[in-house]
Amino acid sequence: MSLAQIIETKLTQALAPTHLEVNNESHMHNVPPNSETHFKVIVVSEHFSGQRLLARHRAVNQALADELAGGVHALAMHTYTPEEWQAQGAAPDSPKCRGG
Repeated sequence: MSLAQIIETKLTQALAPTHLEVNNESHMHNVPPNSETHFKVIVVSEHFSGQRLLARHRAVNQALADELAGGVHALAMHTYTPEEWQAQGAAPDSPKCRGG
């Protein structure tokens, strides 16, 4: 199972998202081909209702504690309630890597 699949499984189990995207953005960085070190996740969940951004990010960090302690070097998180996602419709693009 790829690291992206593990991330998807763990976030699904922990947060029951109505929308989830796990994007491996390692290719945008100065890492070997086929690396799984840089990810962007978009998580839309009722679980986030009434929570501030910090609490939402803590929930994602808790779900992915093992991965963040191991192979994941960077994780961009975009967390929304279903209502916020409907109003927003998309997460911002990731910036270009300064290191490569």
